[in-house]
Amino acid sequence: NFHISLTNFGLYSLIILFIVIGLHILSNNENSLIPSKWSIFFESIYVTILSMVKSQIGSNHEIYLPLIYSLFFFILISNLVGNITYSFTITTSVILTLGLSVIIFLGFTILSISIHKFNFFSTFIPEGCPLPLVPLLVLIELASYCSRAISLGVRLFSNMTAGHVLLSILSSFFFKAFSSGLVFFIITLFPFLLFLAILMLEVSVSVIQ
Repeated sequence: NFHISLTNFGLYSLIILFIVIGLHILSNNENSLIPSKWSIFFESIYVTILSMVKSQIGSNHEIYLPLIYSLFFFILISNLVGNITYSFTITTSVILTLGLSVIIFLGFTILSISIHKFNFFSTFIPEGCPLPLVPLLVLIELASYCSRAISLGVRLFSNMTAGHVLLSILSSFFFKAFSSGLVFFIITLFPFLLFLAILMLEVSVSVIQ
């Protein structure tokens, strides 16, 4: 029998998709001469991403901007939604993070080879390298290049997982401490401020990732 079920991963992926689309619909300013705060906010993000992509890629940046812009907001909203209590963080799934990094890595590698042909492989030879060392350095550069597909996915997964595990442990500790009586409640107030600072740090990590 064919059975379709909606998992937490699928549900929150749809929620994040609707949030991203909804935020951009909210920032739409076509029918108003005066831009709204949402419109100014998203235009500022767009200009920032545009300048970064243009400085890194050059004249052909328009082709890659939609992908990079969409990927930025998908990861950003995914990380921020995960900070909501009892929610599910899809970026703590190594299948998603590795899947994204490997697919994008392969896509850009194939695109680079199709554009630059054999000149693409010259990037693995350091400038001014002695000829006898070329085979060894090419292997090192190739291994370093291929490892990016794994390292980028693992970095996002590990950072989000570590932060959420830490917050889960600390929140359980403070809940039990606050429930143990007035004395423990008062004693735990100052450490709880540190917990709030860690929570803000986790939110900042979500944005930085």
